[in-house]
Amino acid sequence: MKIKSDPTLMTEIRKYGKFNTNACLQCGSCTVVCALTNNSTATFPRRPIQYALMGLKDLLKRGLEPWLCYYCGDCSTTCPRQTEPGEAMMTFRRYLTAQYDWTGLSRRMYLSKAWEIGALAVLALGIFLMFYFGGSFSRMGGDHVSVNTFAPVHWVHYGDWAMAAILAFFLLSNAGRMVYFHLRSEPGLLKLPLSVWAKELKTFILHGVTQMRWRVCSESENGGLNLRWLKHLLLVIGYATMLVLVVFLLPIFQRDDSAWHWTAIPGYYGTAILLYFTADAMYGRWKKKEEMHKHSHSTDWIFLILLFFTALTGILLHLFRLVDLTHPTYYMYVIHLMIAVSMLIIEVPFGKWAHLLYRPLAIYIQTVKEHALTEQFKKEEQLIHAA
Repeated sequence: MKIKSDPTLMTEIRKYGKFNTNACLQCGSCTVVCALTNNSTATFPRRPIQYALMGLKDLLKRGLEPWLCYYCGDCSTTCPRQTEPGEAMMTFRRYLTAQYDWTGLSRRMYLSKAWEIGALAVLALGIFLMFYFGGSFSRMGGDHVSVNTFAPVHWVHYGDWAMAAILAFFLLSNAGRMVYFHLRSEPGLLKLPLSVWAKELKTFILHGVTQMRWRVCSESENGGLNLRWLKHLLLVIGYATMLVLVVFLLPIFQRDDSAWHWTAIPGYYGTAILLYFTADAMYGRWKKKEEMHKHSHSTDWIFLILLFFTALTGILLHLFRLVDLTHPTYYMYVIHLMIAVSMLIIEVPFGKWAHLLYRPLAIYIQTVKEHALTEQFKKEEQLIHAA
């Protein structure tokens, strides 16, 4: 495999965040202090930083290490030269997200706030026009709330499925490029039996749902409980709860009149979780006390703001419906979808939320690699003993 050095790589990467490794001595203290590099063939942050310093774009693009990092901040606080390797890993993740995306939208979003806000605004306007030309505003009459008259649930449900298909197409195709980039540099993985890949699927599912590796990070409190991991887990559960209610259970979740229904209970849970933890995350980024919050990118802020207002408009819509306020209910319905749909279509496949697929996928591939190496070592030991 030919390896070429790209002298423009550092300049390009710096566009994606605070990445200043000019003072890096490659001492390796960042890797030594990282709890996640123990007993692993993946060595970070040192390895991807070295790739960047040497202009090895292909090796960086094919690597998994940036996705194996959870940014606990230990490497940055212990770095003798204050080069902030933890933030470098965050920058790498943005850069790699842009490399995987074949549409080029991720790159434009990360390099231009105007582009991201503009894309969100165009989609929001599109949702508004769908309601306007679909005649929903002409059906706002009546003395009592009738949501299904304003927005027939079956049409909205079809729209949910169409949106889910669009998200899956872009996200999975980008993830496919991630896998292709890596397997191109590791052809031996393609020769492994399918049974090995199937056996480790549980790793992909486990880490995709729980992000369990985060618990190993040393930022643990209250007798070993990692609160950052717990907050993230609860946030994902809240998000997943609302996604299931809206995409899969909308015919029973969207109530026509002002009557209360039991489906509101998981909706209350999901909304409360999203409101609290997004507000908590924004507060942390505003105060900048924790290492991981010192250099928040604009895309981090935009994503959290969108998620917060998606939850807020959703609960306001619910309350307006319960007290039978017709026009406020209908207007809030439109506003809620303008925010939620725009956030999902832009942020899930092209922005920060994509890490929920890229990270467990990287852990899965890395686990398969380490399994293959273990089996190879066993065979070599058997040959030695046999000789």
